[in-house]
Amino acid sequence: MTVTATSVDQSDQLQPVPAPSARGIRLLRRLVPAAAAALCGVLLYVSFPPRTLWWLALPAFAGFAWVLRGRSWKAAFGLGYVFGLGFLLPLLVWTGVEVGPGPWLALVAIEAVFVALVGVGVAAVSRLPAWPLWAAAVWIAGEAVRARVPFRGFPWGKIAFGQADGVFLPLAAVGGTPVLGFAVVLCGFGLYEVGRLVVEGQRTRAVRKAAAAAALLSVAVPVAGAVAARSLVSDAAENGTATVAVIQGNVPRSGLEFNAQRRAVLDYHARETMKLAADVKAGKALKPDYVLWPENSSDIDPFANPDAAIVIDDAAKAIGAPISVGGVVERDGKLLNEQILWDPAKGATQTYDKRQVQPFGEYLPLRSVIGAINKNWTSMVRQDFSRGTKPGVFDIDGAKVGLATCYEAAFDWAVRDNVTHGAQMISVPSNNATFDRSEMTYQQLAMSRVRAVEHSRTVTVPVTSGVSAFIMPDGKITQKTGMFVPDYLVQKVPLRSSETPATRLGILPEIALVLVAAGGIGWAIGAGLRARRAGDA
Repeated sequence: MTVTATSVDQSDQLQPVPAPSARGIRLLRRLVPAAAAALCGVLLYVSFPPRTLWWLALPAFAGFAWVLRGRSWKAAFGLGYVFGLGFLLPLLVWTGVEVGPGPWLALVAIEAVFVALVGVGVAAVSRLPAWPLWAAAVWIAGEAVRARVPFRGFPWGKIAFGQADGVFLPLAAVGGTPVLGFAVVLCGFGLYEVGRLVVEGQRTRAVRKAAAAAALLSVAVPVAGAVAARSLVSDAAENGTATVAVIQGNVPRSGLEFNAQRRAVLDYHARETMKLAADVKAGKALKPDYVLWPENSSDIDPFANPDAAIVIDDAAKAIGAPISVGGVVERDGKLLNEQILWDPAKGATQTYDKRQVQPFGEYLPLRSVIGAINKNWTSMVRQDFSRGTKPGVFDIDGAKVGLATCYEAAFDWAVRDNVTHGAQMISVPSNNATFDRSEMTYQQLAMSRVRAVEHSRTVTVPVTSGVSAFIMPDGKITQKTGMFVPDYLVQKVPLRSSETPATRLGILPEIALVLVAAGGIGWAIGAGLRARRAGDA
């Protein structure tokens, strides 16, 4: 058998792969940083509750630093915006539960602009010596602005609020949410700088000692500071104790029109209080010194509707203790989100009107513009709530209970103001029923844990539909309920009057960090102008 070799034409042979075009390389160079920015934003979101992956904030900011370092301001703005979208889109998805995706997407689009501007600042200072310090201060400056504008601000997503389970939490007692957030961001940026210098040293066989020291300190100082700050965290009962009950009455799931549902919610909370009274009488539960109901537990004004007043009065008499009731009250032509202290013998004795009312939820900015876009949105907020003017501290038989109603827990000043006016414990009555089983309630619960450590106070969180909880001054949750179940919690809690450094300093740490950020950006701009003049020369 004869085998004949077959010749193969050169054109049939494998050809070398053509080199990528310059256009393709440019496109890849743009897509990779953008994809990395989005992924780092998502990683930052994953670090937030209900997950306990607080440490993911560090690689998220390390990656953000890699994306931004040395970029032009235009590129930094775009990459910062993408990072903001990756973080805020999933974090705030609950804002569209009842009203659809339009308001959620609009909110995120606006809030991401602040993150984009922070990106510009970080890129500007990234060429300075010890740049992680300046860059972390720029991030906190961005949070400070976002907490104030527009419409009196929206602090949701502060880095501090993702650290309730983290090692950095004690720093809240040093300088509040600005110092806690600064430490986390500084550590993340510092980790990137350490890695960058290691790679640079391997490539050049030279190590810049000053830069290496600054990078290592950026990581070491926040960790060491957090360890040292643990001494500020205490749950000692400086002013004795109080036995407190938290009532979660739950809400109807469906099938009731609005007015009927309001009455049902009130009845549910009264019923759960009656159940507690029966358990106290049977020796199954401690008798509370006072009882805390959630926000909107009586959306029927008890001052204008005697039937609602009777329900509350009967519950107070049954338990034999004052009840703090969350009501909706109309007084002097104003609609108020009001906490009412209802005594079993005297009736209503003290009130607190919510001061930080929620835009688009409790009042509608730009009503005519929004109505032109969608009339359904304006019908959801038919009448704007008015703001209260005085701090909320109820004196209940000598125990002073500070009140930060729901949304107010996100604002530094709203919680601190109560403590400086004598609050020995804090209550955060809330209504999260309209957000269904979203992550919102867990995000808000984490805020309350941070506030407990920040001011070294017990924090109670009574919520209409859950999660209600007791939080000790060290930030630990000792009791909590499930979601959308009726329940009550009773616990003896410490009352405290000492002030942490964070309480005493108030806004000063935030101002200091904003000034550091401004100084770094000013230095970077000046250095850029000098370099440009030198180039022109």
